[in-house]
Amino acid sequence: MSLADSPIRHPDTASRPLMTRRGWWLVGMNILIPGSAQVLAGDRRLGRFGLGATLVLWVVLVAAIVTWFAAPTVIYTIASNSVALWVVALGLVFYGVLWLVLTLDTLRLVRLVRTQPSARVPIAALTVLVLVVASGGAAYGAYLATTASGFLSSVFAAGPSEPPVDGRYNILLLGADTGPDREGTRPDSMTVASIDAETGQAVLIGLPRNLEDIHFPSDSPMAAAYPNGYGTEQGCLVDVCLLNSIYTEVEQVTPELYPDAAARNSTPGIEAMRDAASGVTGLTIQYFVLIDMQGFEALIDALGGVEITVEERLPIGGDENLQNVDGWVEAGTQRMNGYTALWYARSRYSATDYDRMQRQRVLQEAILRQFTPANVLTKFQAVAEAGAETVRTDIPQSMLGYFVDLAGKTRQLPIQSVELTPETGIEPAYPDWDAVHALIQDAIATATAEPTPAESAAG
Repeated sequence: MSLADSPIRHPDTASRPLMTRRGWWLVGMNILIPGSAQVLAGDRRLGRFGLGATLVLWVVLVAAIVTWFAAPTVIYTIASNSVALWVVALGLVFYGVLWLVLTLDTLRLVRLVRTQPSARVPIAALTVLVLVVASGGAAYGAYLATTASGFLSSVFAAGPSEPPVDGRYNILLLGADTGPDREGTRPDSMTVASIDAETGQAVLIGLPRNLEDIHFPSDSPMAAAYPNGYGTEQGCLVDVCLLNSIYTEVEQVTPELYPDAAARNSTPGIEAMRDAASGVTGLTIQYFVLIDMQGFEALIDALGGVEITVEERLPIGGDENLQNVDGWVEAGTQRMNGYTALWYARSRYSATDYDRMQRQRVLQEAILRQFTPANVLTKFQAVAEAGAETVRTDIPQSMLGYFVDLAGKTRQLPIQSVELTPETGIEPAYPDWDAVHALIQDAIATATAEPTPAESAAG
């Protein structure tokens, strides 16, 4: 039987059973192979266009799946590029409109009035469901892509990438203490994450905020201002001369020391802290990430909370005598919302600053391990809204795909932690910088020597 004699294209419209079976076939073909219903029963030109577009989409999806398993960095890079996201959004709009046209045309070709009365509602309902899922899903995907593009452009820099130094990327993580009861901004949490550029093996170096006698790299503007260490001879330009005071001093008093900070998507205070962290650790700091601790609460909530094992009961609020406490972070394993996680990291009166540093490191590791790309994607709208007001960084968009892939490797490996505290032999008021640098290099060497999961499995 030729296509011209096919009951699909030229049916006996007087036979309701035939028209009903034909209707189900057309709707099914429109779902499985958009465009095929038109080729068999309608406008063949429209059908061929739909089939061609469907074939192109299948090829792209297969290529994406293969690339995801073979070279995931490529997918991450595309997903973190503003231009690529707009291309994806336009493609989704195109397919959303195409599926709308093809589905409505398929419903016309079905000729519902000629089908059995009992089948009309199910056929129409399935067609509408397909329309909502396909075109609605494409529209929502386009919306997410454009939202992601705007978020990435507002948070991440558009500069060139930096190469690793000695095979590692060193990133300064700052938690900005900007609560309503604070005057100005002052980093409350300072960590250097040193990450192997190949394996993802990470070492987290906790910097106490009360470190003194900070030395800066020789090419730093702060080294010219304080050649023998921060505040060691004639004091400094703020009330105390501690590590976290450097941000306040440069940001509010001497911002002219770093005239190019804005061009780097940074601020003078952050650049001074970068130089300070480099002097403290002996490492070259390629990038920074600044997180507003108040906005951090919203970011944790957007991601659905974080699971933490609390070692001891901690007060929320209150004073050194544990008076006027607003509540408690109870001991034990729990999934914390943003408010609880923030107080877990900041609670101070029942423990020392060094205990608080350790809790902050626990929280950082938990976030790294639990917040996967899939988790972020499923909650992306809320994450983007919280993150745009919470995060500042000079990591360029061109490096995002690489770092997302590297973070995936990091999650599979043990994370080394180094705290520059009296427990590790470092006295913050009188630090021995040679000992500090040796401690950090030993931790990096130990981490580098540890086998990766693949090597362990092979052994």
